[in-house]
Amino acid sequence: MMRRTREDEQSRAFYDLSSILLNLLRSPPTPLNFSNHPPEQPLRRLPPPQISPAGFASLLLGISMALMLCGSVTFFIGFVLMPWVIGLIMVLYVAGIVTTLSDIGRSVLCYITAAPEPPRKDIPGKITKLKRL
Repeated sequence: MMRRTREDEQSRAFYDLSSILLNLLRSPPTPLNFSNHPPEQPLRRLPPPQISPAGFASLLLGISMALMLCGSVTFFIGFVLMPWVIGLIMVLYVAGIVTTLSDIGRSVLCYITAAPEPPRKDIPGKITKLKRL
């Protein structure tokens, strides 16, 4: 249930993002008037202007530049963190080797210092297989 709602949220976010992009492609936003003078005419609804091929190329160029910049930053972060990751892996390997060697040494010491088992005495009331044969 939780996974489905997360997928629904992701698909809704993707739909919103694509609709914003398509609306920008259809009609770019008009520049805002920041002057103190009131507009001379009341605002009326103008037909949305079409984007020019040069504007579309500029939009695609901006998107590609943003992706390249984000990719470069990600690459640099990975390049800086890679020695730390390799160092952590090496420390964990050494810890695993030390643990394995200590377990082997403990096993050998326990085997060497273990007292031999006392000989088994036969229980008088039981017949073993060897006695039957």
